[in-house]
Amino acid sequence: MDAFFEGIEAGIIKYWAWILVAILVWLIFVYHLQYGIIGFLLPLFGVIILGRIAWTMWIHYIQQDFISGIDFVLLEIVPPRDVLRSPKAMELFLTNALYHWSMKGGKEEYWQGAVWFWFSLEIASFDGQVHFYIRTPTRIRDLIETQMYAQYPQAQIKAVEDYTLGVDEITPQSAWNAWGCEFGLLKPEAFPIKTYVDYGLDKDPKEEYKIDPISPVIEFFGSLQKGEQAWMQIIITPSKKEYKTKGTWFGKHDWVEEAREELLRFLRPYTSTRQSADEPTHFGTEVRVPSFLDRVTKAMNAKITKIGFDTGIRVMYVAKKDIYPPGTRTNNSRNIRLIFRQYAAPDSNGLDRINSAQGDRYSGLFPASKETVMLLADRMLNEYRERAFFHLPMRHHLFNQETIPWPLSGIVKAYIHHKTFVLNVEELATLWHFPGQIMKVPTLTRIESKEASPPPNLPI
Repeated sequence: MDAFFEGIEAGIIKYWAWILVAILVWLIFVYHLQYGIIGFLLPLFGVIILGRIAWTMWIHYIQQDFISGIDFVLLEIVPPRDVLRSPKAMELFLTNALYHWSMKGGKEEYWQGAVWFWFSLEIASFDGQVHFYIRTPTRIRDLIETQMYAQYPQAQIKAVEDYTLGVDEITPQSAWNAWGCEFGLLKPEAFPIKTYVDYGLDKDPKEEYKIDPISPVIEFFGSLQKGEQAWMQIIITPSKKEYKTKGTWFGKHDWVEEAREELLRFLRPYTSTRQSADEPTHFGTEVRVPSFLDRVTKAMNAKITKIGFDTGIRVMYVAKKDIYPPGTRTNNSRNIRLIFRQYAAPDSNGLDRINSAQGDRYSGLFPASKETVMLLADRMLNEYRERAFFHLPMRHHLFNQETIPWPLSGIVKAYIHHKTFVLNVEELATLWHFPGQIMKVPTLTRIESKEASPPPNLPI
């Protein structure tokens, strides 16, 4: 009996649009003679619109209620003194510890408001001291510790207080000033960024020959002076992005199929279709890829062979006002925008800053005021603290620049809607992993000595 009702539920979810159309056609047919078509459709459309709004508000309410019951913990990961493994180890950790994909039933999704967990991979620098963090729901903590120790047995994991609480606010009255931005992809998600494989780290070269793409990030974070802070967060959740399937009304497909379609569009100029001489009804397709496109086509194929995460990236530079006065731009606030250049491939993809807190979105003929820039910086501080990319508050849905047109959006300072994109585990492990022995930054916190179990033959 349970299987019967589950089948009915799955059928309703899959064919709900067609069921709705059938009901509407039946109602129009039955009541047409009594009320007339116009008299029937006007209240019907009103009910549909109000029902849609009510349904959206209900889903948002129950999801926020579910999220309010999730306890989060910030874990600091202190890497071992000698990291001998390639970023492949971090890739395995991300796969086993953070990919929590699951099917949600109707009761879970539409009554309990259950959502997929999301995680934040972070690097932060305080006065030049560099630290690695993972923010996770507490119920996943044991799994994260187990999988981290499986790949890095000498690492140390400890729960710490959220470091963002040390900065109360960014206002004209506060002691702090800040600048931040988010990052997005330059091209469609099917095109990958440069990964540790492109730098040869998958082959485990000798330490003196390693070129680690995370080195510029750690070096920049380690170069900060007293009173300065830099934060980076990569917020991820298993990808459930859907795209409309061409040629269908309600068909959807995932990011893997979309990447295949993007690859076919990319190769279309080099694709020819020929009719078979023996069988006129059969056609053959031939793709001749120029040699200069070999690398990018192989990279696009390789990306979809590994699991993907919906990803949002945000960075911030924070300093006291005597170091970073309002209305000025320091070298560090400029340099933090450029920390991901090493991941860019001109023939493939790269990361570019978007949604910056310097007031670009509200600037026209005249630059944004200092007060506007500080308002945006304070908003970004709160969004960073909330790790906000998924399941945003209602204010982001109602008062954003996509719903409020210019110039009204500039007057009311509408929120900037966050952009997420799909990265696979190889790309994420490239962006967030522990540097090897060759990376001898004195301000990078590491375990100073190896820990080992006591010998079993000690006298009792």
